[in-house]
Amino acid sequence: MSTDNSKNHAVQYDHFGHIDVLNIVSLPIPSPKAGEVLVKVKTAGINPGEASIREGKLQQQFPSTFPSGQGTDFAGIVETTGDGITDFKAGDEVIGFSNNRNSQAEYVVVKADQLVPRPPKVSWEQAGGLFVAGTTAYAAVRAVNLKAGDTVIISGAAGGVGSLAVQIAKKQGAKVIGIASEHNHEWLKKHGIVPVNYEGNIEQNLKTALNGAKADAFIDTAGKGYVDIAVQMGIPADRINTIIDFEAVEKYKIKAEGSAAASTAEVLSELAQMVNDGELEIPVAKTYPLKHVKEAYQELEKHHTHGKIVLIASAN
Repeated sequence: MSTDNSKNHAVQYDHFGHIDVLNIVSLPIPSPKAGEVLVKVKTAGINPGEASIREGKLQQQFPSTFPSGQGTDFAGIVETTGDGITDFKAGDEVIGFSNNRNSQAEYVVVKADQLVPRPPKVSWEQAGGLFVAGTTAYAAVRAVNLKAGDTVIISGAAGGVGSLAVQIAKKQGAKVIGIASEHNHEWLKKHGIVPVNYEGNIEQNLKTALNGAKADAFIDTAGKGYVDIAVQMGIPADRINTIIDFEAVEKYKIKAEGSAAASTAEVLSELAQMVNDGELEIPVAKTYPLKHVKEAYQELEKHHTHGKIVLIASAN
């Protein structure tokens, strides 16, 4: 990757495909129009949905045109602002989101209402990976209408979304049972979550964890038939939410609320403040330089990372 400071080095691909279609291209630095802000990106998150879009699996829900950029969440420093911007100025540290699949880059332009200030105790790595996982977890928990004292089961409880969903559900006063691999059980216990191993007889493992009690709600962040298990347990369809198993949504008429249901600066600001106040931990599994985006997605595809994988777009 060149060090030409007059260019915007960005992730792009020209056709659907696997990781090998990804390239780092050199583009002009975009200029903000009225109501827009140009941000020099320091960190950007990567997410499973981006891989599915790139592979053409979500063409109906998220149509693509080529060449396509990639990425939604980012954090960085305001470079310049367009006309009419009063909330932000050059030098401000911000957390944001793009609706144009282009945040995996050195520079991004977004509307001012897609940015919030970065609180001082939120690291750049946490900030860059916050929006998609955070709003998805927020929406999924909200969808199952938890009340204090409810018992909720969450699959993929140590993943990018699941690790946040368990904390948000716990904060609402629910008893949370988290399905995860055994090496993540200590982290779950530390956050007051009852861990359940997904290996072996999962139904029996859940029964043991429930200890005669009944589960009130189920949040599925992993797919793999967990919705079937939730239905068999007698959990009502309106208290089951999946962010991944869309066949089960059709089959059982359960909920499928994710990031789109909570994609606002207000929710992002609330999440960032929770992180700043020590009420929400964003585990960062690994970081990669922007130019190593292929390796970052290879790691993501292993489905064994605890928390977020984040790209470092700029070190200064």
